Amino acid sequence: MRFHGGGFRPGDPTVAPIDPAHPPGGPDIPEYVDVLIVGAGPAGLTLAAQLSRFPSIDTRLIERGDGPLEMGRADGISCRSMEMFLAFGFAHDVMREGYWVNEVAFWNSDPADPSRIERTGRVRDVEEGLSEMPHVILGQARVHDMYLDSMLKSPRRLSPDYGCRFVELEVDESASDHPVAVEVSRDGRTRTVRARHVVGCDGARSDVRRAIGRGLRGDAANKVWGVMDVLAVTDFPDIRMKCLIRSREHGSIVLIPREGGHLVRIYVELDSLGGNERVRDRDIAPDTLIAAANRILNPHALDVKEVAWWSSYEIGQRLAERFDDVDHDPGEGRAPRVFIAGDACHTHSPKAGQGMNVSMGDGFNLGWKLAHVLTGRASPDLLFSYSLERRTVARELIEFDAEWNRALASGGADAGNGREVEHYFVEHARRAAGLSTKYAPSGLTGPDLHQGLAPGFPIGRRFHSAPVTRLCDGRPMHLGHAVEADGRWRLFAFAGEKWEEEFAALMWWLKDEPASPVLRHTPGDGDIDDVIDV
Repeated sequence: MRFHGGGFRPGDPTVAPIDPAHPPGGPDIPEYVDVLIVGAGPAGLTLAAQLSRFPSIDTRLIERGDGPLEMGRADGISCRSMEMFLAFGFAHDVMREGYWVNEVAFWNSDPADPSRIERTGRVRDVEEGLSEMPHVILGQARVHDMYLDSMLKSPRRLSPDYGCRFVELEVDESASDHPVAVEVSRDGRTRTVRARHVVGCDGARSDVRRAIGRGLRGDAANKVWGVMDVLAVTDFPDIRMKCLIRSREHGSIVLIPREGGHLVRIYVELDSLGGNERVRDRDIAPDTLIAAANRILNPHALDVKEVAWWSSYEIGQRLAERFDDVDHDPGEGRAPRVFIAGDACHTHSPKAGQGMNVSMGDGFNLGWKLAHVLTGRASPDLLFSYSLERRTVARELIEFDAEWNRALASGGADAGNGREVEHYFVEHARRAAGLSTKYAPSGLTGPDLHQGLAPGFPIGRRFHSAPVTRLCDGRPMHLGHAVEADGRWRLFAFAGEKWEEEFAALMWWLKDEPASPVLRHTPGDGDIDDVIDV
């Protein structure tokens, strides 16, 4: 038996064989690396998991924390992220462990008594046929665990270098190789690592962003929200359903059940801040959140038995001017060498449920592009497309987040019945599912000249999966489930009534004709499916 990538895999078939020509690195960060990733959050882990599948790329991931994330933070996983997890091989683990968001209930003030709430609507969370994958709730720490497991099973056997802090970087414009000198600190010792590329996935206070002179631009709203994961006894009837609750007199709640069937996460609207005031200036405690939640839930009661995790934050929408270290377009200068991703280049409130998802999308977008450039499959100019594509996604998310927060705020223009929240949710369901992204025409997506050949598959959007039957063995399956996160391009051929004659002609052409894209792009010593998988 032979698997793509070489060698029979004994034991666990999900463990990739180690390439003897490119063995994994040792416990210490080498002096020279191809890609140095700073920060083991969602963006950094997605990027690392993608790059770890390429044996010839020496990737290292540094994290200032002492170990993996244990609890708290984000938990909503969109349908699009689930499709991405499928390509990494652990979507079904997430589906098994997570809470599935099937419907959303809407509660608003009772017109006869605004101090009390009543249920005003219930809708499907994801419209029928949008994706075969569900919207899932699972703690960010468990998602991290699955990425870490995927990395350990990769040809690079990659794991983060914990307790290692980024200090500074400098790009040597005259260097033709490993031009980025990075100063890192570990166990009180400082050393320099030289990299071909550096990616800052180190959060909203990103040191990498600071080092390349980028800033976050935008506004910090004056509204404070609290969030808590609680074990509670309650007579609120929709406690096991995602709810958007708005009381005209007391504020709003976003309620999301947690995996396991016991805990529930509650985002609760608190007071407004003064002009120069920050959330840290307030004496906010779990009891503050619990009291506010009970006021909003009236006439129902929330008896909190345990607070597993809590935090408070102020809403702000900020965006970096670029997600890389250049200020020019392709053809006007060198390609980017340093990038930022995730919260390092865009921040917003967590209530849209997109923070972790869009951050992972950043890492997924950049990962295959770096791999193509570093393996010689693409020109370095490909790297310009990362900032162009992902900044547009982040800008649209921030605009959506600002509108969503205004809709949720208790003092909205239609606060009398609150139905605009339900209407807004339904209208923007595709964005919440992570499936509204459409990249503009470019060297990657091409112009829309051929859109008429496939009107159901918009050029620039993600490839929509569908139930199909695989011709070679008659297996019913989902189309998208044939795709792995291995950096290869896919060519799908759909059989018609004369499939024997048509397919034979197509396959012989792909195999033998000089014009065949498979032949033109496959290295002479490579397997036939190394670059384009038919």
